Amino acid sequence: MLHSMSITVEPASERSAAEVNEEIRALWRRAGGRLTTEQREQYQRLVMEWAAAAWHSGRAA
Repeated sequence: MLHSMSITVEPASERSAAEVNEEIRALWRRAGGRLTTEQREQYQRLVMEWAAAAWHSGRAA
């Protein structure tokens, strides 16, 4: 049986997509291109935050 899930992405903060993107880039620079497990989890959180911020800024336009 297949169940559908609704996923609502809420922004983790009031930061812009550009601000979150800069943090993502800084994370990759610090990691030298190879993320540890902890860094990968941080990266995933940041990507979700970036997506929410980009979506919300698109709706505000």
